Amino acid sequence: MTLTVAVLKGGRSLERGVSLRSGAQVQDALQRLGHDTTVIDVGPGLIAELRTAKPDVAFIALHGREGEDGTVQELMETIGLPYTGSAPLACGRCSDKILAKQLLRAEQIPTPDFCFFSETSFKGLGAGEALSDIAKRLGFPLVVKPASQGSALGIKLASSSDEIPGALVSAFSYDRRVLLERHVRGADLAVSILESSEDGEPQALPIVQASPRDQDFYGFDARYEIGRTEFVCPADLPEEIAERARRLALATYKLLGCHGFARVDLMLDETTQELFVLETNVVPGLTETSLLPQAADAAGIGFDELIGEILASASSRTT
Repeated sequence: MTLTVAVLKGGRSLERGVSLRSGAQVQDALQRLGHDTTVIDVGPGLIAELRTAKPDVAFIALHGREGEDGTVQELMETIGLPYTGSAPLACGRCSDKILAKQLLRAEQIPTPDFCFFSETSFKGLGAGEALSDIAKRLGFPLVVKPASQGSALGIKLASSSDEIPGALVSAFSYDRRVLLERHVRGADLAVSILESSEDGEPQALPIVQASPRDQDFYGFDARYEIGRTEFVCPADLPEEIAERARRLALATYKLLGCHGFARVDLMLDETTQELFVLETNVVPGLTETSLLPQAADAAGIGFDELIGEILASASSRTT
């Protein structure tokens, strides 16, 4: 059945460039699938443009704030337009790294030990005096990251106490809350989840292992510049570890209430072989270097078929 699909891309977040690339890829795939598309660079005229276009469904290809935190999803709910991906509640849980980690901890899903601060606690409560206690608890190096940014924006590694203040300043420039997390040295793993249009059951796709060539961690440049990272899919892992990673990813997906598709990022500790869930992305990238399309391809799912499955999930939402 031919649908009129509004592809929502761009927006105002710091991940705008990535979103424009994802949206362009999605638009091309939808057209090859025979659907009519209208492309909207999301801004103040969004609702007016949607009312003029009268689409059957919105394909959300927005990354970062407003696209992944539930804002656009809530607008779609308000005007009664079906849309791809997770509902506002799940988006809010996943985009807030602190809340997501607290939920994981409560359900005993392993995630690196962490602390968090708000800008207010530093200015009004003297939280800076606790940094030495945090360093003792988490050890070095530790990871300092904004609480709600994606694509590794604003993330810094602090290898000593002297490096923490600079890392905090960097993270606070992106968000008013900051997460300090124990650094897990090992393999970056991504488990993409896709719900089947046949039975609606979420399935873990083949695991992607990302190995940055010239960075200590899988940062923004390594994610989106071709040639900066070596990707292996399926990851070269013992089956017991791979199965454990898939189970943890599916448990995380269900706990946070995701729908349609998502990507769960994990670390495999090189010493202990323990797995730790880092975060969940409700609108993972759909660019030429993104991990979800790589995982789908390894599962025998071409890009157009992947986009078709994601589109189909918009009509299967029950909540």
